[in-house]
Amino acid sequence: MNNNKSVEVERVFIGGGCNRIVNNVSWGACGLISFGSQNAVSIFCPQTAKILTTLPGHKASVNCTHWLPNNKFAFKANLWKKQYLLSGDAEGVIILWEYSLAENKWRYVSQLVQSHKKGVTCITSIVISETEAIFASTSSDCVVNVWKIVLPASEADCTVSCLDSLSTGLKPMVTLSLMELPGSTTYLLMAMGGLDNKIHLYCGDRTGQFVRACELKGHTDWIRSLDFSLPVSINGESHNILLVSSSQDKGIRIWKITLCDSVENFDKKKAENSLAYYIKGPVFVAGSFSYQVSLESLVIGHEDWVYSVEWQPPIVKDNNNSYYQPQSILSASMDKTMMIWQPERTTGIWVNVVTVGELSHSALGFYGGHWSPNGNSILAHGYGGSFHLWKNVGDQIHNNWKPQKVPSGHFADVTDIAWGRCGEYLMSVSHDQTTRIFGSWQMEANSKGDDDTWHEIARPQVHGHDINCLAIIQGNKGNHKFVCGADEKVARVFEAPLSFLKTLNHATSRVHDDLQLDVQVLGANMSALGLSQKPIYAQASRDASEKSGNEGFDALETIPDAVPSVLTEPPIEEQLAWHTLWPESHKLYGHGNELFSLCCDHQGKLVASSCKAQSLAVAEIWLWEVGTWKAVGRLQAHSLTVTRMEFSHDDKYLLAVSRDRQLSLFSIDRTDGSDQINYQLVTKQEAHKRIVWACSWNPFGHQFATGSRDKTVKIWAVQKDNSCAQLIMTLPTFKTSVTALSWAGLDRKNNDGVLAVGLESGLIELWSISLRKSEQDLAVLVPKASLIIQFDTFMCHVSPVNRLAWRNAEKNDDSDSMQLASCGADHCVRIFNVSFL
Repeated sequence: MNNNKSVEVERVFIGGGCNRIVNNVSWGACGLISFGSQNAVSIFCPQTAKILTTLPGHKASVNCTHWLPNNKFAFKANLWKKQYLLSGDAEGVIILWEYSLAENKWRYVSQLVQSHKKGVTCITSIVISETEAIFASTSSDCVVNVWKIVLPASEADCTVSCLDSLSTGLKPMVTLSLMELPGSTTYLLMAMGGLDNKIHLYCGDRTGQFVRACELKGHTDWIRSLDFSLPVSINGESHNILLVSSSQDKGIRIWKITLCDSVENFDKKKAENSLAYYIKGPVFVAGSFSYQVSLESLVIGHEDWVYSVEWQPPIVKDNNNSYYQPQSILSASMDKTMMIWQPERTTGIWVNVVTVGELSHSALGFYGGHWSPNGNSILAHGYGGSFHLWKNVGDQIHNNWKPQKVPSGHFADVTDIAWGRCGEYLMSVSHDQTTRIFGSWQMEANSKGDDDTWHEIARPQVHGHDINCLAIIQGNKGNHKFVCGADEKVARVFEAPLSFLKTLNHATSRVHDDLQLDVQVLGANMSALGLSQKPIYAQASRDASEKSGNEGFDALETIPDAVPSVLTEPPIEEQLAWHTLWPESHKLYGHGNELFSLCCDHQGKLVASSCKAQSLAVAEIWLWEVGTWKAVGRLQAHSLTVTRMEFSHDDKYLLAVSRDRQLSLFSIDRTDGSDQINYQLVTKQEAHKRIVWACSWNPFGHQFATGSRDKTVKIWAVQKDNSCAQLIMTLPTFKTSVTALSWAGLDRKNNDGVLAVGLESGLIELWSISLRKSEQDLAVLVPKASLIIQFDTFMCHVSPVNRLAWRNAEKNDDSDSMQLASCGADHCVRIFNVSFL
């Protein structure tokens, strides 16, 4: 590669799931949605169903995010040129981010000085004016902090100051809400709820300290969510504020806070002893006014814990100065439903007017629900790290809530990725116990005049163990197959069903040669224990649809049957989780411990597997013959876990690297005309001073790279006489451990390539590797290496990169770009477009 060539890297796709925690998601006034994905703060656009970026900065898992202004104050945000985002993590750190609407750029502003000592559980805010906002944070350390943020009119930085710090005793608060008191322009009311089953109200001046006002009793379990409405008019009375609360007691309560007399006419002792105090509710004083709190309504309807309640955002009237607060509440529960509640016009009784999600058997409950700023969409995030979005496509009289596309991805470490054998899709496996397929949906892209839009198009495996490794069977014959290994001693083989093959044709807009009409397996069904997946045959599926009921089934096996179908547009979560499974065709027994690494040769004839090991006997590599799935070899070289294996591109060698700091090289010889495979250990030698995590072959020759925890990448060449692997070059030391490598060929004639290096810090670098022959001695290689580009930190992972994979190992002459996929411990799968200019 010529040094004068430059490289541009463009982010194509990010797939990632939501951290499984309450208060993690926030819908901003700008229309974007924020959520925590492991250590990263992810931003997604609901219109395009794409994750736009991830924000690096947190060192611990992100617990909660909160927009300034959020959907509640969208009516005040028309003139805001910049929006702000607060994020809190499991170590108590809160970070402030700035988003420029005009430039569409993010900036890290600051980490708040007075952090919490334990994980942040909730952040809430109130927008006072265009230049001022108050926000509060609570944590497991039983402290609530109240902050003031002053937003600059010019380009200067905003300033954040801590107004007050409140101790909540021995039981922490888990939810907060702030509101201005009616009739007052300076006093705020803060509601907090948590583990003591009570709602605590505090009032305070905008500049001063908050003091306890009163307690609201009624809930019989932990308070999970609180939200103040803006002032509403009830029965002709103005100056009312409604507070909605939800709890693990499955109930929702609505409290009314009413402006009473001025303080001159108020006697606190007399009020507390009066009958009205016990019937109507407690009274408190703020400034020159007194306020009474009463229970307005008790709302029952959910069958499980209600994790979140939220008022519909205010609707702006003709001009921007006036608005009204709709009396409409969204609740989300672990019973897998979200409900919208509104009072009946005649009786005022709160009733459920919309229920969504009740048919989903995959959601496993919702952790939170949110309104869009205009109130025509609602979003839930679930136990499976997934999002569920519904949009009201009906008119003002008749609601019609339809599911919409959302981004999706893993909700735990993504441990391995592999491209489909022709690069049609990317498959990933994760410790969230799922295998997922991401593909570009070209029909959709062409209709919008856009580039390829990437989506999760199938979930072939939902397992009962954490999945560690993956190998897609290469070669051009037969069906799409893959082998995966998990925290069990068995490798499992899966084969694509007919429904996926047809879906793939829709996604790529071309007919695949391997779409064989004699494929009788339509899809797969999940077993009760979540291990094996049983095939559904086309004929059996038709027969089952003619019957009804579950006659003849064991009670333990009464799980819903999958309905595999051909998808003509990107699927939503409910379809992915149940109806896109692949049947399991074989189990490969032999290893003594949990599977750790897998690879397939380029002809699609051999699969190599390794497992976690602490002895020579257990650390052996097993070779399996594709098709018969017989064990045809057991290769011994290492004494600890073999971390990575890869076949050379001509399939003559198998390279393995291990925790024992060694590399081993085996020659693989296939006897012509027979299925017999001969293998021999060529060399075993010390490669690095620490664990060797990664290796990758040069597509054009018998040279390979290894990467280690010792922060180095070494380039080796196999000697002609097969005596050893000779070290020919060591790249400059990296700042952190090298955890992933992938070598792509650029120019076969000159043996030029590009090596992608993934680091423990999450960063990715591209290095130019030139291995040209010496003019004096053609048997000698002259190695040269140079750093081409280091990816922008906002593009990279925020935790260790687990795997890198080029879409095609060799660049086509007529194409100036290649695609690189990566996966990491931050739960994300990423695809980059690398253009050689």
